[in-house]
Amino acid sequence: MAIIKVRGHDVDVDIEAELREYDFGHRARWSSDKLVASSPFRVDKAPSFWISLDGDYAGVWGDSGALDDEYAGGNFAKLLGHLRNESQEAAEEYLLEEYGALYVVEQGEDIVLPTPTLRTKTQDKELPSSIVTQAVSPYLITRGISADVQEEHGIGYSEQYRGFTAIPWRFPDGRLGNVKYRSTRDKRFFYVKGATQIRRLVFGMDVVNREQSEEVVLCEGEIDAMSWQVAGVPAIAIGGAHISRQQIDIIRRSPIKRLLLGGDNDEMGRRLNEQVADVLRGYVELVDVDYEDEKDANDVLLVKGADLLVKLTNVESRRYYLPFSHNTVI
Repeated sequence: MAIIKVRGHDVDVDIEAELREYDFGHRARWSSDKLVASSPFRVDKAPSFWISLDGDYAGVWGDSGALDDEYAGGNFAKLLGHLRNESQEAAEEYLLEEYGALYVVEQGEDIVLPTPTLRTKTQDKELPSSIVTQAVSPYLITRGISADVQEEHGIGYSEQYRGFTAIPWRFPDGRLGNVKYRSTRDKRFFYVKGATQIRRLVFGMDVVNREQSEEVVLCEGEIDAMSWQVAGVPAIAIGGAHISRQQIDIIRRSPIKRLLLGGDNDEMGRRLNEQVADVLRGYVELVDVDYEDEKDANDVLLVKGADLLVKLTNVESRRYYLPFSHNTVI
C-alpha cells in the first residue's frame, strides 16, 4: 500500500494490486518499488514505461517514448483512467470510494479512530433491463449502424439522460452489466455509476455466444464492432485500447476459434493488437486486419461501404499474425 494524493486527500492505495488487473506484456519487470514495462498505450518494443509503486513519488508514471503528451506521464488517477477507459475524474471517484481518504487530525481536535473496513473483491452487478428504453438511435443511423443491428444490442435511451444514446454492455450470458451513454452532439460519454466495470465485460460477447460464432473481429469501440456487424461479420469490443485480464478470460471461454485483430489504424490500435496477440496466442488463431487508409471500421463503412469490410476478412486478404509484428500475407 502507498499513500497518494487524490483531490487533495491522502489515500492509502494498493497500487500494485490495481495494476495487476492489467497485462503489461512479458517484458514487464516488477520490483518492490517500481514497474518497468512496454508502454500500454502504443507499440513499444523496448520497456519505456515506468511507474513508482512506493515512496514519496508513489503513483507517478512516465513513458519516455510517448507520441502524445496526454500519455507521457502524470499521477496515478490519470493512469488508472486511461487503463479503465474512463476519465481521470471517474478514476478519482473510484479510488476515493474504494479506499477512502485518510483521516487528518486538525490542531486541537480530539483523535477519533475510524472503524476499520475490509476491502472486498469487486463483484459483478446486474442492472435491470428497464433502465434502457429500446429504440432506434438516429445518431447511430448517421454512423451507418442499421436498425436491425441496433435492435440486436438493445440500443435505446434513458428518460434521465436526454441527448445521449444508451449502449448496453452485457455479460456473456446476456444479463445487463452496464450502459454507456454516448452524447449525440459531441464525444462526451459516461457509464452507470456503481455498475459492473467495463473492464469486466466484452461488448457483443452475448451475441457471439448466442450465435456460437467462431470467427470474430476484436475492436476498441462499440460503434466499430457494430459496423462489422452491419457487414454481416461478428465482432466484439473492449471499450478502449487496452484489454484487461477479465476480458481475456471471457474471450478464452468463448466459442471463438479465429480472432481478427481490428484495433484502430494508429499507434494505440497497433499496440492493442500486439497486446491481444501476446496474451491469446495459442488459444485462438490470430489474424491482422488492415484498414488501408482509413482509421477504423466505422470509417471504412461510411467511406467505402460494407463490401470492403467483408473483403478484409476474405482468405486472400488475410494477414496472419506472427510474433513480434512479423506479419506476412499468405
